[in-house]
Order: sequence, then C-alpha cells, then structure tokens
Amino acid sequence: MTNFRIEHDSMGELKVPADALWGAQTQRAVENFPISGLTLPREFIRALGLIKACAASANLKLGHLKSAQASVIRKAAERVAAGEFDAHFPIDIFQTGSGTSSNMNANEVIAHLASRESRAKIHPNDHVNYGQSSNDVIPTAIQVSAALATQEQLLPALKHLRRTIDRRARELNKVAKTGRTHLMDAMPVTFGQELSGWSAQIGSAIERIEDALKRLRRLPQGGTAVGTGINADPKFARAICTELSKTSGLKFSPSENFFEGMSSQDAAVELSGQLKTLACALMKIGNDLRWMNSGPLAGLAEIELPALQPGSSIMPGKVNPVIPEAMTMVCAQVIGNDATITIAGQSGNFQLNVMLPVIAYNLLQSISILANATRLLADKAIAGFKVNAARVNEALALNPILVTALNPVIGYEKGAAIAKQAYKQKRPIMEVALESSGLSKQQLQKLLDPVALTRGGIHEG
Repeated sequence: MTNFRIEHDSMGELKVPADALWGAQTQRAVENFPISGLTLPREFIRALGLIKACAASANLKLGHLKSAQASVIRKAAERVAAGEFDAHFPIDIFQTGSGTSSNMNANEVIAHLASRESRAKIHPNDHVNYGQSSNDVIPTAIQVSAALATQEQLLPALKHLRRTIDRRARELNKVAKTGRTHLMDAMPVTFGQELSGWSAQIGSAIERIEDALKRLRRLPQGGTAVGTGINADPKFARAICTELSKTSGLKFSPSENFFEGMSSQDAAVELSGQLKTLACALMKIGNDLRWMNSGPLAGLAEIELPALQPGSSIMPGKVNPVIPEAMTMVCAQVIGNDATITIAGQSGNFQLNVMLPVIAYNLLQSISILANATRLLADKAIAGFKVNAARVNEALALNPILVTALNPVIGYEKGAAIAKQAYKQKRPIMEVALESSGLSKQQLQKLLDPVALTRGGIHEG
C-alpha cells in the first residue's frame, strides 16, 4: 500500500499524502514554503470557512450554484469553520503575499469534503471559489476574523478588567497613599483615584477599538482579482455580506471602494494601532502593580499581590509579581506585532497588498494574547491584591511633600524649610510644622489630613 495519492492542477501531477483533505495546490505550497512552521490561526480558518459557506448561499440565491451543490459546500465549509479540520491547513504564514495558497487550501479541503457528500464532483475553483478571488477572500478573511475575535474575546475581557478595577477603586476610595511623580514622593492620592486612572485608560481603549471596528466590518469581498468585480455577480458583494451578518451575528457591509479594500490594509493597520495603544496602557498598569508590590522589605510594599507560585529556584520564600510580568511581555509582543503590521500595511503595490498572511497572523495573535492576559490581570492580580496599610500610613506621615498644603498659609519658602528639616531628621511633617509654622495642632491636623488633601482645593487654617 502507498501512503500517497496522485493529484493534479494546471501545472501537472504531484503526490499528496493519502489521508490529506487538501489537493495539489496546497501540496505545492507545503513544499515551497518550509520556513517557520507557523500556520494561520484558528480564527482565520474559521473566517475562511464562514466566507465559503456564505458564498455558497449567496451564489445559490443568485442562481449560480445548484441547490445540491450549495448545500454540500455550505455543510463542509461550516465544519471547517467549526474547527474539525484545522490539521488540514498546514501552509506556512510566510508564503505567497496574497495568501492564494491558503485560499486554495480552503477551496480544496471544502471541495474534497463536499464531493464525499455529493453524487457529482465539487470543484475547488469552479464551485467553492465561484465569484471569488484570493485577492478579495484573504483580505475579507483578515477583517472578518479580526472583527469576530475582537468582539467575542478582547472586548469582553477589557470590560471585565474595567469592572474589576472599578470595584477595587470603590473599595479603596478613601484609603490615602503617597502620590508619586518622577518616581519621587508627591502629594497624596487615594488608591481609588489611582485605579480610576487605570479604568479610564481601559475605557478609552474600548472606545477606540469599537470605533476601528466600524471600518473593519466594511468588506472587500466582491472585488475579485483587481477590484473591478470581474467574474462576480454585481449583487454578490451585498449578498455575501448579508449572509455573513446573519451567520456571525456581526453587521458586515460591502466596502465603499474595493480598490481601497484590496490594495491596502488600512483597516487592519488602524485596529493594530489601537491594540498598540491598549498595550501601552496595560504596560503602565502592569508596571504600577509591580512597583506597588515591590519589596517586601526594600521596595514600596504598598500592596501584596496574590502569591501564585515560588519565585526563585535558589532563594526560598521569594514570590514574584508573575501576572503583571506576563502582562508586560504580552504588551511588548503586541507593540512588536504592530511594527510588523505597519510595515506589511505599506506593502500594497497597485491593486493588491502582498503581505496579507503575516498581517493576519500578527493581528490575530495580538487580539488573542491581549484578551487572555487581560483576564488574568483582572482575576489573578487586581481582584485579590491587599493593601499594606501600616506601610502606606507610615510613608504618608513621613512624606515632607505634604507641606505643600501649607503654602497658602505660610508661603512656599517657609514650607520648603520645614520639608527639608523633616526629611533630614526623618520626622513626621506634623511634628516639624508644629514647631516652626506658627500654626496650632488643630490647624495642622486639618491642613495636613491626607484624605482631605486628595480632594484638591485650598484649605485655610
């Protein structure tokens, strides 16, 4: 028995593994691109399956496929979308820049499956790919997969993170701590105020991403080879968007200009840019948590993150801030992915961008790892950290910058002298001010109340 079969395409015959669902064109790509071992993500294969299923339904309604043909193609494509045959999508992401090999991979797998269910032969090009080109299918698959992954994975994770931050902010709204600018002691803030800044960053990120999705949902499907729509029914673009909207639950519409949608990847670049902005926000939050948790003796030690695992193979008892560290590494990866996507987005030549697979891979990876790490940050770091009240209150009492609150009463220069003396002698600011400010203890207690100082405004003695 042989472990291969003979398939053919327009270039001739070649051997294909006997149990493979793909055909000759996929096999040529497997042999041509043994580069990274990285293949297109599950979300992208799902999108290819959805596009082929919805194309079959659209072509049936437009009279270009028979009912029996459309039925078996749709059934097979839906199984591809559901993930039953991911192992039969083996092509490296570093392939032909149009992604033609991956489009044909989908066509061949679906045709093979559909032919099993049909009395007649289902052809990958003539039936599964009817009214389509790799040049509009692959850009559409990028946008559909990214839109679905963002809507189903990332946005819910971000909203969960924001709810978690807001809950902790409410709990800690009246717990004052030393503020810091330039990593140096500054006027007090509450933990609630500090966390409210994080919440606002995430809220703004959600708004930016949702706005970018409006343009991502405008699909170039129907432009076919160069944007003119050659070989496609003029009604096909609208029909497949209707089917995709019905099947996916997201509202898709045809691109207003297929030449833009196929020759550029501006919508993907825009979304990636918003993911990079989100990564910057999450990097800030992760690093704030690391600094606040630092110690427990020689650092800030304002909070204690949940202990999740031993932190050292040599130092017993050491526990590290592993979740914020993982988060910051994810952010670094996303920022790097954005650089790749930006370069790839510039690579449109005339009527086609020719770095589509690498855009798909990096964009979907960014969405996926941000979604996963964001949930971990919420559940395993922010939800459970404890405030070290004794350490926080001690630092507040010794903070010479509190003297700022006395400026309207005793003046800047006298306040500076008190601050320097308190710092030099490592004494609470209250003690030193009581000796040299001319203000009573009652006045100073009112002026230097850390919680009151977090509310802003001028306090008079």
